[in-house]
Parts: sequence; structure tokens; C-alpha cells
Amino acid sequence: MNRLRYSVDLSYEVLDAEADFLFNIEAARTARQRIVSERLTVPPVLRMDQYTDAVLCNRLIRLRAPKGHLAIHYEAVVDIDHRLDDPSTLHEVPIAQLPFEVLPYLAPSRYCESDRLMEFALREFGRVPWGYSRVVAIREWARNHVRFLSTSTNERTSAVDTIVERTGVCRDFAHLMIAICRALSIPARISSSLDYGADPALGPPDFHAFVEVFLSGRWYLVDPSGTSIPTGLLRIGTGRDAGEIPFAAIFGKVESERPFVQIHAVTDTALGLEMPLYTDWGICTW
Repeated sequence: MNRLRYSVDLSYEVLDAEADFLFNIEAARTARQRIVSERLTVPPVLRMDQYTDAVLCNRLIRLRAPKGHLAIHYEAVVDIDHRLDDPSTLHEVPIAQLPFEVLPYLAPSRYCESDRLMEFALREFGRVPWGYSRVVAIREWARNHVRFLSTSTNERTSAVDTIVERTGVCRDFAHLMIAICRALSIPARISSSLDYGADPALGPPDFHAFVEVFLSGRWYLVDPSGTSIPTGLLRIGTGRDAGEIPFAAIFGKVESERPFVQIHAVTDTALGLEMPLYTDWGICTW
């Protein structure tokens, strides 16, 4: 089991009379991800509404802030009990056998234009053996053909843009892999996390995007950017693409500061808490 301690500090200046915010920064509760402790700090004078999606487990915070400074702090200790499966046992599921709730993750979305990448996907991966090995082939193609470059893209960059420009950040790698998987009829979606284990040369700790693919009846995580240690990826938000899970959606005239993020692993041999490690096995945290 892995235990991760993380914190997020967000800072804004509201320039109009007021502005509305939706935050998705709290750790999700799933069968394999448990919150040991957490604390959310917002200005006490603000009314706050909280909502948890019953299916995806996304936890949303909604508040309206008046003109002036707004600071949000969240911290949590999270345990992840990974399910690790032999890759040779993970198979693609025929469309006729997919659960209905999984079908939306086959369709094109705003940032994952799988319909436009179908010819490319079939040419590159149509003859690759089906199953986890094909997912790994897609992941490796993205890593070998796209260069990770901070601030090289923006919120409008899509999978098609990335395959043309061949540079991007974690969300661009994720969108590209999701689009290729969907073009091959492999359900795929995006999840938000923090970049545990990332090279400090890439910059200070930040939010991170990874991919989940549906194989053998479960969702398995994959990090196509290769910048983080997969078993150190805790789950915050999950959706069809990044447009559905921003850590902050802002409605109004607001100046934003860069998020301040920290994440560390907690180890304790007596409790069976180990450091996150790389593994070739399929990783499920759902």
C-alpha cells in the first residue's frame, strides 16, 4: 500500500464585484483509495456548497467570492491499495459486452477527436496484438514521438494539434492517447492527480493528468507522459477529457496566481506503507 500526503494552495484576486468558482482539488474516495485525513480552509464569511458525483467520485466545491483576495487551502493524507494484474490477463472488451456506463468513453470529445485519428490509429496499431500490449504500444508511441515541453501548449490544444506539433504537457499526452485508444474501440478517459516523482528539472510540483483504459472489466491507469511514478498517482477528478475536470473553473474577472502544490510519500514498514515504485503490471485504483 502507498500513503501520500499532499496540499494545494490557490490564490486569486477578484476584480469585479464578485466571481463564482468551482474547485476539484479534493481526493476522490473509491474502493481502493481511502482518505486518512483531510482539511479544507476557505474564508469563513463565504458560503460554500459541496457535491460528490455518485459515479465518478469527483468532489466539487462551489463558492462565490466578493471583490478582493481569495485564498483556498486543502491538504489530505491518502492511502492507495493498488490492484496489480498480470498484463497477459488483460484483454480488450468487445463493444457488445461493454457496460453501458462505459460506452461514453468510446466517443470523440472536445479535446480527443478520435474520429479524426481513426485512419492513423488503424495504420499504426491495427496489427498490434490486442489487449494490454496494444495499450502499452500506444503509450510508448506517444512518449517516443511527442516531446514534453512545459508551457508549449494552451487550454485550446487538442489531440490532433499534439500529433501535428509533437510537443505538449501531461494533459496533451493524455488527450492524444485517449483519442487513439477510442479510435481503436478501447474505452479511455482522463484523471487528474499530482505529479509525484516528476523530475524537479521540469519545474515545481503541479497538477498532473493520466489516462485510464477499460480492459477485462476494470479501469487501468497509464501515464503516457512518463513524468510521474504510476503507483504514486492518486485520484482527484475523472472525466472524458480535461474540459470536464479542471482543478478550478472561474466565472468572472479574476487574476490567478500559479497553484502551490506539495506531495510526499509516507512510509512505515510496520503498517505496510511502501514507497511508490514503477511496475510493468496493470494498475487499477478504482
